[in-house]
Amino acid sequence: MLLGYNTNGLAHHRLADAINLLADEGYASVAITLDAGALDPYDDPGHLRAQIDATRALLDARGLARVVETGARYLLNPRKKHDPTLLDPDPARRALRVDFLRRAVDVARDLEADAVSFWSGAAPDAVDDEAAFDRLADALLPVLAHAETRHMRLAFEPEPGMFIDTFARFRALDERVRHTLFDLTVDIGHVHCIEERPIGDCLRDWRGRVANIHIEDMNRGVHEHLMFGAGTIAFDEVFEALRDIGYNQGVHVELSRHSHSAVEAVRQSREFLSRWMTR
Repeated sequence: MLLGYNTNGLAHHRLADAINLLADEGYASVAITLDAGALDPYDDPGHLRAQIDATRALLDARGLARVVETGARYLLNPRKKHDPTLLDPDPARRALRVDFLRRAVDVARDLEADAVSFWSGAAPDAVDDEAAFDRLADALLPVLAHAETRHMRLAFEPEPGMFIDTFARFRALDERVRHTLFDLTVDIGHVHCIEERPIGDCLRDWRGRVANIHIEDMNRGVHEHLMFGAGTIAFDEVFEALRDIGYNQGVHVELSRHSHSAVEAVRQSREFLSRWMTR
């Protein structure tokens, strides 16, 4: 396993500075959240190309693995967080999110990243579940088709508060999609927050399908990303299960609300997690 960190928790750092900080602090993987000022896929093409080339060269020079994250809050709509979604009732607005994900796949391929991580978003209207699943699956088709052309693994994240929030709902979506490039991002805190079964059992259920891990502390029933030690997750059990399923990729700290104290959060997270990452 590779100790990693999501750049959404380094929002006040230039991307190159964030990468160098993580490498200097002993991290081995970076989850890069595409955002304004951080490989913005809507930037001028020439400028974006130069940024991608420089970022890939820096990641290679520092020996860091990488995934691409698509959870930027206001990149598509500066007035409403995470809008539009893949579940928007307006096909033209859904197409904006689809276009973003296709662009993210292109950036990931050019960075030589391992996967692109994303989620469903919330349903903004009172649609029934069957129609919502159909709407979501249809929106995923062009994303999957593009991922095929770019040979890029997709890692879908169940997220509390969104339409696909549990493994049960992911399974229902997975049965509709049935694609070899369609896998999972598992956020350990989300599993602890919302699932009834132990985290380890959930991880073992999805052996071979886990492409990306997010990690933080959390309390049951409360979707708040906490510094390690401030919640109730039993991390011994988490890492035992990750070893059992043979997971050997990035375990990315996700503390997006800690950017104001990012350097301390990076160090505290590494100090806490290193006991499991070195076994």
